Amino acid sequence: MILQTSQTLQQLSDFLGCQFVGDPNHLITGINEIHQVVPGDLVFVDFEKYYKKALDSAATTILIDKEVECPEGKGLLISTQPFNDFNRLTRHFRPDCRNTGAQNNTSIDPSSWIAPTASIGDFVQIGKNCVIHPGAVIQAHTIIGNNVIIGPNSVIGHYAFYYKKRPEGFDRMHSCGRTVIEDDVEIGALCTIDKGVSCDTLIGKGTKIDNQVHIGHDTIIGEHCLFAAHVGVAGCVTIKNRVTCWGQVGIASDVVIEDGVVILAQSGVNKDLAAGKSYFGSPAADARLKFREMAAIKKLPEILENM
Repeated sequence: MILQTSQTLQQLSDFLGCQFVGDPNHLITGINEIHQVVPGDLVFVDFEKYYKKALDSAATTILIDKEVECPEGKGLLISTQPFNDFNRLTRHFRPDCRNTGAQNNTSIDPSSWIAPTASIGDFVQIGKNCVIHPGAVIQAHTIIGNNVIIGPNSVIGHYAFYYKKRPEGFDRMHSCGRTVIEDDVEIGALCTIDKGVSCDTLIGKGTKIDNQVHIGHDTIIGEHCLFAAHVGVAGCVTIKNRVTCWGQVGIASDVVIEDGVVILAQSGVNKDLAAGKSYFGSPAADARLKFREMAAIKKLPEILENM
């Protein structure tokens, strides 16, 4: 999330009521979670084993639960509850907008058709020649390009599935990111695409998505991809261009799938996949190898019988 007005380390320290380490005039220009940080961003960390990852990341301000050595050019905010204070900041700078029907700061090109029973939230942009079918819900801070089709009862821009476990239950991370649907995308019926936690969930130009597909928060999908029904993609996945996922493929978080990959039906992906290959199985591997393994397994009873 980019801040409309940059903040200083001193200003955020005063707002949160916590101590800081660094130059009081050190600037914060954005707020992001660890997978999406860029220079100028603030990130939080509340487990010691992740301190190094946060301190070495592109983020230049770290909201942390213990005072540590501050890297040169960075600033620290020392908080007893970094997760809670991160939520305080994101709620302050981008409050939770609801589908009130008022459509505040929403822009819809006159050439687009919106079904009367579709719901359009605040701060939504819809480009030219789009079709939004009955029952679709386009939640706040969604950007839709030109020539986009959203199928019946699909939900675009719902909360990220991101929680912190507490002894008494789970606390939800406030989702302050956006959902961006580029030109010529088609999304089928009953699909769900979550907004970013603090950045963008992106569906690239020309991608076609079948019915009942789920895309998790902060996932980046490239151009001209094809997803069959019941594909499930976790948060923070990067899928590059012209990737095909056939029915019931499942993809774990923080995975990168390179250009031109084909993932065959009912495969489970838990690691990065190299470009231009076909994959099958769970965990997914080179499809030719998997088929050879299956053929070999079929021969096992005969081999054991002859032993």
